[in-house]
Amino acid sequence: MPLYECVLIARNDVTQQQVEAIADQIAAQLEGEGGAVRKREYWGLRSLAYRIKKNRKGHYLLLGLEAKPASLAEIERQLGLNEDVLRHLSIRVDKIDEAPSAILARKGDDRERTFRGPKPPGRFDSGRTRRGYDDREEFRARDREEIIEE
Repeated sequence: MPLYECVLIARNDVTQQQVEAIADQIAAQLEGEGGAVRKREYWGLRSLAYRIKKNRKGHYLLLGLEAKPASLAEIERQLGLNEDVLRHLSIRVDKIDEAPSAILARKGDDRERTFRGPKPPGRFDSGRTRRGYDDREEFRARDREEIIEE
């Protein structure tokens, strides 16, 4: 049976549970027709590149499907009719990777890098040493030349 990956974007005013309910409906429909959902990843509420139906954010969901082409066509039709789904895209793949997708892997890296050390001193100081007028590179180079010539 062919393998597919389907990404759908749901409206931002629905809850995560409602997005999971959409995935459950897809899974129930596939299991009734002999298919299966092999992978399910909720990517979270993310900003859209441009507005879609007056929405600036959307809930992203990735599904790894094992389905017949006719079943996939019916699922895509149902997603198109669902008012909570802004966009969906299904592609055929050779295999479904069981490892977390690049989106989730990157999100995990961001969580590890959140602490960046203590805050710099002062309200507006960057914490770096301030250079005076004479500390610029060109003045230091000119001073070195004068020392060498003497």
